[in-house]
Amino acid sequence: MKFYFMHLMPYADLDLDYDQKHNSAWVTLPNDYYDPRKGHALYNRYLDELEHADVLGFDGVCVNEHHQNAYGLMPVPGVMAGALARRTKNCKIAVLGRALPLLNNPLTVAEEFAMLDTITGGRLIAGFVRGIGAEYHVFGANPAESHDRFHEAHDLIVQAWTQPGPTSFEGKHYHFQYVNLWPKCFQSPRPPIWIPSQGSSETIEWAAHPDRRYTYLQTFTPAAMLAKYMQMYKEVARRYGYEATEDQLGWSVPVYVAETDEIARREAKEHIENFLNKFLRMPREMLLPPGYLSLKSMMGVMKAKGSIGMRQSIDDVIDKGMFICGGPATVREKLEEYQSQIGFGHLLSMLQFGTLPAELTKKNMEIYANEVIAPLRAGRASTARAAAE
Repeated sequence: MKFYFMHLMPYADLDLDYDQKHNSAWVTLPNDYYDPRKGHALYNRYLDELEHADVLGFDGVCVNEHHQNAYGLMPVPGVMAGALARRTKNCKIAVLGRALPLLNNPLTVAEEFAMLDTITGGRLIAGFVRGIGAEYHVFGANPAESHDRFHEAHDLIVQAWTQPGPTSFEGKHYHFQYVNLWPKCFQSPRPPIWIPSQGSSETIEWAAHPDRRYTYLQTFTPAAMLAKYMQMYKEVARRYGYEATEDQLGWSVPVYVAETDEIARREAKEHIENFLNKFLRMPREMLLPPGYLSLKSMMGVMKAKGSIGMRQSIDDVIDKGMFICGGPATVREKLEEYQSQIGFGHLLSMLQFGTLPAELTKKNMEIYANEVIAPLRAGRASTARAAAE
């Protein structure tokens, strides 16, 4: 199992009383709530945290894309990845992802990712997403075209990375006489591609196809639903005639670890509940606009994400397996349990969430690295050696 530090870069200085006047921290929250001086401090603090993850030995760091909200201050994640490309030395840098259906020219992503891959000497992981429903409100984009635009943009980018240029591309949404990438990717034939998702069955079917076999990531989902989606991917792979590996499955989940279960819960409570009830707050129609999902996928995602917009407590999300919280032994046991049951190979831990301050984030990272990751790695290495003998 590989371990990553997933950062959302929230506007942690948000006035939490905003919800007395506004119904969402997304799209419609007036940007008067944002102070550029505080934003300057937060961006640099968050980059420091991601750089520290490299020093601590994490396998990778992850940034992502969201627009016009207090939940995540990365409308262009490539900017953050570019800053990290020179300041980290060993860890992978995963951009999770770029919202392909929102782009007028997907070749800009092909170029951006090729530059990052080259600067890092092949440490880039390329994430592609459709973007959650709120992004379609921001861009005034038609969510019913989301799947078609995503697939076509993906095909164009992969063509640019893998086919000697110049070539041409003629699709329904994108038309290019010249596809001739400079620079080319450092990794051959291209960087690994990961597909984060809320649980669309069509996305799982597409990602698991033998032509792709992409790593599928499930984000912020109850453990029972996570197991269902991971099993769905495995079943699709078997239907196509192969067995999915752990490397094709990943999970993104907030984690907080402290000296004891009691201390961890006490230190995390305020901040995870702010994350749940303030930063995630949005109307249901903003999360899942009409046409964004098929009826089949809508029913599944609503079951998995139905709590968004409803008030939740730390106990709610711990009980559902949506938040891993406790002392080192408790966190190790939970992660081992979920991994053995579900079989994911990539764990993307959100070690900063909501209003969690810098000192607690650093403490969380260091205990997690030294007392959770290190023993789990040692245990898996010992098991592998025993199996080989």
